Amino acid sequence: MSEKIKVGVLGATGMVGQRYIKLLENHPWFEVTYVAASPRSAGKLYKDAVSSRWLIGADIPSAVANLTVQDANDAKLAIGKCKFVFSALEMGKDEIKALEEAYAAEGIPVVSNASANRWTEDVPMLVPEINYEHLDIIKKQQEHHGWDKGFIAVKPNCSLQTYMMPLHALIQAGYPVKRMIVTTLQATSGAGYPGVPSYDMIDNIVPYIGGEEEKTEKECLKILGKVSGDKIENASLPLVSSTCTRVPVIDGHTACVSLEFDLPEDKKPSLEEIEKVWTAYKSVPQELNLPSAPEHPIVVRHEENRPQPRRDRETEKGMACVIGRLRKCNVFDVKFVALSHNTKRGAALGGILNAELLKSKGFFDKL
Repeated sequence: MSEKIKVGVLGATGMVGQRYIKLLENHPWFEVTYVAASPRSAGKLYKDAVSSRWLIGADIPSAVANLTVQDANDAKLAIGKCKFVFSALEMGKDEIKALEEAYAAEGIPVVSNASANRWTEDVPMLVPEINYEHLDIIKKQQEHHGWDKGFIAVKPNCSLQTYMMPLHALIQAGYPVKRMIVTTLQATSGAGYPGVPSYDMIDNIVPYIGGEEEKTEKECLKILGKVSGDKIENASLPLVSSTCTRVPVIDGHTACVSLEFDLPEDKKPSLEEIEKVWTAYKSVPQELNLPSAPEHPIVVRHEENRPQPRRDRETEKGMACVIGRLRKCNVFDVKFVALSHNTKRGAALGGILNAELLKSKGFFDKL
């Protein structure tokens, strides 16, 4: 494309916002021209607003460093400065929901990392490889609100990325899943900054993350659901029971998964058939060759001690689901360990992939 689309980042000074800023540096389709955050950062140059809390480990992109931070609470300030925004807002859910709707009402689409609109019936919660057809609901969303150009699309909770693509691949191949037990071992970066105090994490595991188990058990049903009229109807299966824990890892969420197929015994796939399904899995992002899409969305390892966050989280530039220890389960049918990069696939880079899908499907053409 000859001219890049101008984009904004809401919550640009926070941990996820910083990740968006860095990942969008030199993006072939998008360039950051607008940054917004809380009133206490508004009016400062971006480099000054984050000078004491830049967390990414590389220099602040020069094209963004001298942008003046705007007040994210005033959607009108973004008009004319960007075509759409990435939302990495950190505030109460009701406040985020209202603010994202305010941007959409001003004709500025919102590609959100926040959870506030995940359960809004006409808002697609996207994993581009899985439920790209949920984009069809956007027209109904716009009609419902009377929006012409604006809309909201969100990404799911970061922990779901560890098992949603393997699950979808099996269902798509004709192996429906009835029940799952999922135990997540989630990285400290998933708690944001400053996150969990180091004294609580060193030499420790915290067996509770507020709200995570509900998200893990329910969001997958919306992702696997179908567009029906003016809303997305959730799937009824699989039934998921989850335990979510925080572990002393910086990046990379791991999940231990046991699943039972909704099939007669003689129709259930072998381990070899399951691996074949996973390694062959590709979808629309790969077909469209989207810039952030992994060539291989699911990568299977055969070492008995893999995947490991430190060794495997950057697979396919942090956008793959890495699976290991596929084996028979004595209670259900099979079990495995899966890993995904929570601050890339599970956060900012997943949001960027959503935007790439929206752009490729023409949703930004009117902007």
